[in-house]
Amino acid sequence: MAEIAVIGAGMGAMAASARLALAGHRVTVHERSGTHGGGVRRLERDGFGFDTGPGVLHLPAVYRDLFLKTGRRKLEKCVELVPVDPAERHVFPDGTAATLPNASRAGVVRALDAAAGPGAGEAWTALLDRGRRVWEAARRPLVEEPLPADPGALAADFYPAAPPPPARGLLRRLRGPRPAAPPATVADVGAGELGAYPVLGALLAQHALAYGFDPRHAPAGTAMLPYVQETFGGWYVRGGIRALADALYERCLERRIEFAFGAEVVAVRVGADGRAAGVELAGGGRADADAVIAGVPRARLAELAPGAYADGVPRAARAVPARMTVCLALRGARDGDAVHRTVVHSPDAAGELAWIFDGRPGTDASPTVTVLRPDDPALRPDDGHEAVTLTAVVPAGAWADGGEKAAEAFADRMVAAAGRAVPGLAERVLWREVRTPADIAAETGAPGGAVPGPALAGAGGAYLAQPNATAVPGLYAVGGWSHPGGGLAHAGMSGALVAGLIMEGADFRGSR
Repeated sequence: MAEIAVIGAGMGAMAASARLALAGHRVTVHERSGTHGGGVRRLERDGFGFDTGPGVLHLPAVYRDLFLKTGRRKLEKCVELVPVDPAERHVFPDGTAATLPNASRAGVVRALDAAAGPGAGEAWTALLDRGRRVWEAARRPLVEEPLPADPGALAADFYPAAPPPPARGLLRRLRGPRPAAPPATVADVGAGELGAYPVLGALLAQHALAYGFDPRHAPAGTAMLPYVQETFGGWYVRGGIRALADALYERCLERRIEFAFGAEVVAVRVGADGRAAGVELAGGGRADADAVIAGVPRARLAELAPGAYADGVPRAARAVPARMTVCLALRGARDGDAVHRTVVHSPDAAGELAWIFDGRPGTDASPTVTVLRPDDPALRPDDGHEAVTLTAVVPAGAWADGGEKAAEAFADRMVAAAGRAVPGLAERVLWREVRTPADIAAETGAPGGAVPGPALAGAGGAYLAQPNATAVPGLYAVGGWSHPGGGLAHAGMSGALVAGLIMEGADFRGSR
């Protein structure tokens, strides 16, 4: 039995803790804030409830496996999972709208044909088929296995070239069709494979942006994300996604894991043998341990343990944006044709990307806004009211220098844009609460409130996360900033990988 010290009570950290405790290890979690869950938070006021982190769960099998292997009660006995159907609605600047069913390829084809014209569904299906090939090639090394010491194989993109059009006439007799080079970025995929259907190009670009990726530079293999979403579906937890964090916390307590809240770790102790030997706490306290797990960003981990990365902390290879959230308490019942998740696309997508990723001044155009309208009585005081959450991708650190008026003005534009998805929205608002990247930074410690996306292959490795094993033996990194990256499912997988590395060492070959 080993003593394990865990820094942070995020989802990945708790997932690792539960697995390790089941194996007989003594685990203590040190969390600087007053609660668990990391970025999976909830705002409650006047009988209204809002998820201020993720609003939909993808790949619930990760948490089914976690709960199955760490206790007697399965996930569905701890929370109520319901499929989100329709999966989402997209509202485009020209007024085109597409409502996509959950986990129904045929239904998506019909919806896209109706919205974008005959053949659009077939073109999207062909794209998803290539996304499937990326997923099948990348799933083990990118999600289910520890990051190898030399991740060079993941520096290349797994996205295949589209089959060339059939050659005709003399060209066919002379040389046959010339194979096309694989596209380099998501934008290249949209222009080259979906160019006949601008709506589809916008749909693909938004899938990238929703995860915090710039479609102008994100590798073409990002197309596996809509494939995963449409194939495995989206799920909601009754009571809000925060209920999943609560259930995992309760599972940790059942496994006799100790939590110390308000306990900020200021350093990782390293013994004379070079191994992690515990943590030092603000105020002079310390806790000895045989292994340390840190659920913090790479730069923060390098501060806590200067030797964690033999190569130092290199400059970020790409910008990781943050989120702006507006919680709206509405008078009036949820209308009958409302869907759980609606994406209202910006009329100035190019200007939006330049602001988020290039540091250029923002435009006055409406931002891309995701509107969450869960049909959940637990989140509203009665059926005569509704709780709605708006989110938009924004630059990390936005409005950090006292820009409260600018942040409120941006929130106004978010509400105006969301009005295209919620009839009479502005007139229904009882009150609102605005959460900027500074709020995320305060809760999670992420620089500028940045929200990491899942790891991706390609682009020379720029979209890979920090490895779970560090240069300090016995010190491990877990959570969204670590392999295999951000998102609820990936955080859960990160916990499984770290637990496996601690229990099996170098022989661990990944989760199965």
